[in-house]
This record gives sequence, structure tokens and C-alpha cells, in this order.
Amino acid sequence: MSPNDKTNNEQRTNVIAIDGPAGSGKSTVAKELAKRLGFLYVDTGAMYRALTLAALKAGVNLKDEEALARLTGCVNIQLKMQAQSLKVLLNGKDVTMAIREQSVTKKVYYVAGVAGVRSKMVKLQRKLAEGVKGAVLEGRDIGSVVFPNAKYKFYLDARVGKRIKRRFKELRQMGQELSAEAITQDIKKRDKTDTTRAIAPLLKAKDAVCIDTTELSIEEVVEQVMAKCCI
Repeated sequence: MSPNDKTNNEQRTNVIAIDGPAGSGKSTVAKELAKRLGFLYVDTGAMYRALTLAALKAGVNLKDEEALARLTGCVNIQLKMQAQSLKVLLNGKDVTMAIREQSVTKKVYYVAGVAGVRSKMVKLQRKLAEGVKGAVLEGRDIGSVVFPNAKYKFYLDARVGKRIKRRFKELRQMGQELSAEAITQDIKKRDKTDTTRAIAPLLKAKDAVCIDTTELSIEEVVEQVMAKCCI
């Protein structure tokens, strides 16, 4: 067995990869899975949001890919679970709520599509999963790029109308008042940019289990995932 094979086998034993579009329920499901299994939870989307916020604060030109790649190596992004909620720290400062503002959401696609940014982020995401009992990572390229050898891969999806309703509810709970029309446009734009970007687009890994969450509760989705994982 080569060193690379050994690494791949180790990755397969402790990583659950969950991918899917916005509003599919992947974040809530991933957090609940991590809680039940005692695994590390990693929201990779939050990492790109934090970097986007850092770029906006630093006045970095979001079309300057080299500058964005350099910035990735200069910031410290941490994810911490506290009282059942994920805290996102940027250079030691809590930015959990700030990265969910529409000013950030509308700009993330600039950062997420930069090869130099993604290569550094992928290394960090893989490092986070090292030396822990297990990890549940959710995003858009976990099963296809970050951990292509993960033993357990899932792709969550739902009808667009349901995803819009979920997003509307989520934003209202965060105190953000957006119209259904604005959220619909945002979801459709994100779907397009996520699936068509040249670097690590959103797609279902060939060996991922696809779950339509449209008519399912979080509990039902978690139970389906747990039934597939022999952990």
C-alpha cells in the first residue's frame, strides 16, 4: 500500500460528505449528524463567506484573483461549535451573523470561483478533518473535490419552491426582511453560478446517495443518512 493509498483509506473512514444547493437542508442535517456522532462539523460555505467579508473589509478588488488568493493565506478563519450553534471567527472576531448579510451573500461567488482560493481552502478543510474521531463536511464540492474518497457521500436536494420557503424562513429568523421575489432571484442566481463555475462546480458525486428533502423533516433526512452510515 502506497502512502497515498493509506491517506485515502484513512479519509474514507471518518468523513461524511454532504453536498447540495442552497435551501436543501444540508447545513441543519450536517450539524445534527455531527452532534449525534460526536464528529467535527465543518460548514465550508461559511469559510468562503468569511473570506468574502475579509475582502470587502480590506477593500480588495473581487475581480483580482491573485489578490484574493493572497488574502486567503493572510486571514485566520476558525469554526467553533458553541451551544449547538456554529460560531465563525475571522482573525479572532465573531462574524457569524455578518457573513450572512446580503452584502456578503451577493459577492461570495467572486471568491468561490477563484482557483487559488479554493486550493488553499481545500487544504485547510482536509487539515480540519485530520486527527479527529470523524468529521461531517457540507458544501458544494465536498464529495467531488475536497474528499473524493469519503466513504459516505450524500447529495441533498429539494424542489426550488421549497428551498425558497426555507430560505425565507431562515432569513426572517436572522432578522433579515427580504421579499419572496428577492429570495427567488437570489436562489436561482446562486444555483446558476454554483453549477456553471469552471472551478469545483456544484454537482452530485457519482457514488453519492441522493436524497430529495422536499417532503421530509430534518429528523427523517438524518435518519436516512444514519441508516446508510455504518459508524
